Amino acid sequence: MIPLFISGFIHLWNPVGYPDIFFDEGIYMRRAINFLDTGNPQEDYLYDHPYFGQIAIASILAITNYSDFHPSSEPESLQSLYMTPRIFMGLLAILDTFLIYKIVEIKYGKNSAFLSATLFAVLPFTWILKRILLDSVLLPLVLGSIFLALYSSKARQNAPWIISSGILLGLAVFTKIPAFTMIFVVAWIVYTNRKKLSDVLLLLIPFVLIPLIWPANAIMLDQFDLWQKDVLWQSQRSNSIFGVLESFFVVDPLMFIIGFSGICLAAIRRDKFLLLWFIPFVIFLSSFGYKQYFHWIMIIPVMCIAAGILLESICNFKFMKKKSLYLVIISGVLIFGFISTSLLIINDISLNQFNALSYVLKNYDDDVTILASPVYSWILYDVFERENVPKDYSSILFYPITTEKTVIIEDAHYRIDLKRGSQLQDALTKSEIKQIFEGTVVNFDSNMYPYTSIQNNFEASEIKIREGIGIH
Repeated sequence: MIPLFISGFIHLWNPVGYPDIFFDEGIYMRRAINFLDTGNPQEDYLYDHPYFGQIAIASILAITNYSDFHPSSEPESLQSLYMTPRIFMGLLAILDTFLIYKIVEIKYGKNSAFLSATLFAVLPFTWILKRILLDSVLLPLVLGSIFLALYSSKARQNAPWIISSGILLGLAVFTKIPAFTMIFVVAWIVYTNRKKLSDVLLLLIPFVLIPLIWPANAIMLDQFDLWQKDVLWQSQRSNSIFGVLESFFVVDPLMFIIGFSGICLAAIRRDKFLLLWFIPFVIFLSSFGYKQYFHWIMIIPVMCIAAGILLESICNFKFMKKKSLYLVIISGVLIFGFISTSLLIINDISLNQFNALSYVLKNYDDDVTILASPVYSWILYDVFERENVPKDYSSILFYPITTEKTVIIEDAHYRIDLKRGSQLQDALTKSEIKQIFEGTVVNFDSNMYPYTSIQNNFEASEIKIREGIGIH
């Protein structure tokens, strides 16, 4: 109960205020709203990810009568538009904590289970799970698949559990393709239970068939060529794996050190369960274009498990003859993690984003085109029904602006994307600043731990509202 209580506090306290609202969260909210409105999980012509993520988010929005909520243009009211999906992400993180405990309890015992689940709940990297990301949606599916595969060895009739495990893993892949790497550890668990290939076949059938819905839908829409092109593009996006490792270390050096130390211990012990979970995904991450810091979400659990086993095993060291010393070390790690994470999540840093959005809503009407990131654009278009709001500011790279006046919500993500095309820079050059919103995030020293996590929260930093005429 202790890990679940801590996880509940960490992930449900101040769900919208920290972290800030990230670019991709707006994308998945827009797609979920589109699915609610049209019943079609495919938005336009971009095939970057399968459909279960937006279907899951849309289902929660439908269950909670989200469409009945009509916010005002005040910042706090606008901020509440992200409350329901962010709480959903928090509940999923609590479920993740429970599943980690049960997985480790079956495989390694209660002591390691307690340590692993508590580390997952308290270490600073866990705040990433509060964001509305596909990786956060698929994580309980992966953990559930592993748990059912382990549990199948204890059941009298193991076939239903194996099939259910395959369904969950298939849904995980139907959420985001990199989840396929988890088949190695799940298939190994299923095979070692009874040494029967027929059991593995039961697992593979739903694992393969469910993700095929994605290309099948593209074929049905006569867009299979687009599907092939976009899947290939997604795999070729460039980003250094070393940059991802650096970002991981900066955000949470404690998890990085003890987690990788635990993986090294697993390698020494030849622990196939941990290694088959960790190594295939890291190889995939190193080889293809899925290289953002939040892509590590899928292996945060295995690193916490490896760290928990490492901490549990040090009680057998010679210098740990006194149990009190062991308890001091364990308590110190957990308390340090809890305090570090708490110092982050108590801050409301996203409000600045909604101050900027509120200003735009109050000062501009349908006669202007509003260029903004998806964080804002779906609210402007779907909630307030503003007409001239492209999906995001990058639309000017492909389509001309049809209104005389243009308003730009220039945030940190816009500035990062300037290299994508000259039109984005030209739009800034031809516009003038009307208002600047300075976020509270700039008040923290992002070079000082635990506020190093702020380095991944700068979309809530300085936001400029620009106004231009004749931008095309």
